[in-house]
Order: sequence, then structure tokens, then C-alpha cells
Amino acid sequence: MKKDGTKVPEFGMLMLGVDTCGPAGSVALGRLAGRDLEILGQIELEGRSYSTTLVAAVGELLREAGVQLRDVGGIVAVNGPGSFTGVRVGLSAVKGLAEATGIAVVAVSRLKVLARKAGAGWAALDAHRGEVFLRLERAGGNPVEMLAGAEELRQLLPGPLRVAVCDEKAAELLLAAWPRTLLVRCAAPLASDALRLGEALLVAGAQVDLALLDGNYLRRSDAEIFGDTPRVARVHGA
Repeated sequence: MKKDGTKVPEFGMLMLGVDTCGPAGSVALGRLAGRDLEILGQIELEGRSYSTTLVAAVGELLREAGVQLRDVGGIVAVNGPGSFTGVRVGLSAVKGLAEATGIAVVAVSRLKVLARKAGAGWAALDAHRGEVFLRLERAGGNPVEMLAGAEELRQLLPGPLRVAVCDEKAAELLLAAWPRTLLVRCAAPLASDALRLGEALLVAGAQVDLALLDGNYLRRSDAEIFGDTPRVARVHGA
């Protein structure tokens, strides 16, 4: 445990994963076993019901494993991109759980989780309105995440060799812009996938300041889009 009371994950310690960014969400409980992460349980959540089901699902996972929240050593929170409401509900719940127990929290991008799951450097998710949330790799630079429509995709021609996708809307938009790109299709990422990505961060002692934990939205809210707020381009280093 650190001087500030925050728990430091160790091998054998429990970790909780939370993802409420997509049309459906999930929570997962894992345990570090040597160099491996054992997934003890996972519950999938229906979209639009996160505010009423998320905390209850966490409680169910803990009960089934015979443990309590204070036994958890770290939380991996998927902080977007995705639904504004889903992201906010998930992060609010994570903050509440962590503040009450001193659990360390790390945040990971849903695009990065998808890219790792599919074994591809680039990844795309349907952002609706004829756009995708896009993660791209740059030679000699850090990965970047952005909101891209048809015009932005054309500016990236010839496009990558491979890009991970998990939904048809994103696949259609990418194929129209990059006909020679191979789409690596896989199932939508789950909280268990986020745990596999975030476990190394937690073991290394990484954590976010809960006061600064925010969503990786990439797109402005509807209030910004339809209100008087000036348009600001959103590009996120990843």
C-alpha cells in the first residue's frame, strides 16, 4: 500500500474491469496468477441500463467469487470513445468504488483494447453519423485516436495494411475509403479484454488521479454540436 493509502496490485491480487462505452457493456473480475491473468467471472450489460445495473453486476461478481470490494487491488476502466452517457456512467461508478476503498485505477482506450484483441495496430469503431472512431499508428510516433468521416479517411490514403473492426457500419465506411485495406474482424471488446490490457499498468504501479479521470470522447456532445459552442477538433494521443 502506498503512503496515500492507495493499494498497489501484486501477483495474486484481484482486478476489476469496467466497460460501458459501447451498445452493450460488461464488467469482469480477474486474478493475477503468476504471469497469467485468470478471469474469474464476467457479466454483460444491456445498453441504456448501465446506471441501474452496473454496480449490482459488480456486487454479483464479487459474491460469486466469495470476495469483497476491499479485496480488489485495482480497477481497469475503459474511458471511451463511445456513448457519452455510457462513458460517464461507467467512470462515475468507478470513481465511487475507488474513492470508498482506495483502489488504484487505470484508464484504457476502447480502441486500444480492440486493436490488441485483434492483433492490429489500427482499429475503428462505429461513431454513427457516417463517422468512425479511429486509432492509427504513425511511423516513428505515438499512436493517435481521432474522429474521422469519409473526407478524413481519404486524407489518410492509401490507408493501413490492416485495421481491426468489430461492427459492420465501421467496416462499410472503411472499405469505401480504403478498398485495399484488410479488415481484421473480431468480436466487440469486453471488460475481460480491458483487464488483459490494463493489468501490466496496474502491476507497474500506474494509476490515474480520480479528480482528473475523464472520458476519451473524441466527439463533442450534442449540446456542443447543436448549441453555440465553437467546433474544436479532437485528436487524442494514445
